[in-house]
Amino acid sequence: MNTHTDINKTEFEQELAQHIITALNLDISLAEIKPLAPLYGDDGLGIDSIDVLEISLVLTKQYGVQLRSDDENNAKIFGSLRSLADHIQQNRTK
Repeated sequence: MNTHTDINKTEFEQELAQHIITALNLDISLAEIKPLAPLYGDDGLGIDSIDVLEISLVLTKQYGVQLRSDDENNAKIFGSLRSLADHIQQNRTK
C-alpha cells in the first residue's frame, strides 16, 4: 500500500480538492484526491496542461495567486495536492 494514500488532508487541501473537482467537473469524491498522490499523469488524477489552465483560472480568482499554464514549475507546483496547497499559501494575495 502506498503511504501517501493514508495521510489526511488539511482543511485547506480539502478546500483545494473541492475547487479542482468543480473546475474540472470530475465525478469523484474528495476522498479520492490524496494529498501526496500525483495530480499529473496516469498515476494520479490524470490532469493535463488544459486542466492546469482550468484549475489556474479558478484558483487565481479565489486566492489571487498567479498560476500560468506555461510556467516551467507547473510539474512541481501541480505535483500533488500538497505541493499545490503549499504554493498557493506562499503566494496568495487573498
